[in-house]
Amino acid sequence: MTDQHKPSKLLNIILWVTQVLLAATLIWAAAMKLFQPIEKLSAMWPWAGQVPVALVKFTGIIDLLGALGLLLPALLRIRPKLTPIAAVAIIVLMVSASIFHIARGEASVIGVNIIFALMAAFIAWGRWSKASILPQ
Repeated sequence: MTDQHKPSKLLNIILWVTQVLLAATLIWAAAMKLFQPIEKLSAMWPWAGQVPVALVKFTGIIDLLGALGLLLPALLRIRPKLTPIAAVAIIVLMVSASIFHIARGEASVIGVNIIFALMAAFIAWGRWSKASILPQ
């Protein structure tokens, strides 16, 4: 029984580390999009200066909601099954971002989107497949 519990505990730890890393990255991106002046932001992300400011702010809000969805349901123990749903939504976000960049001829920058989508897929799989997704 103990041997079966260790992989489950290890998986839970790896899932939490992945969730925190992805959420932290999304919170950073949200803060940049919501609080940095567009001129400064477009120096880092040229697309930000070439689309409406409302789109940049909207994507910042979506990033923030995704990060909160990865962490809060399980941490607060309120509807923890929302965590894998948030992870699937992040996959959709990253696919959309990839399509956006490819359409703009920026396919070379989608590596980050692919990595984040893979992290979100791992979280969705792990949290849907586990009987309990609460911290242990």
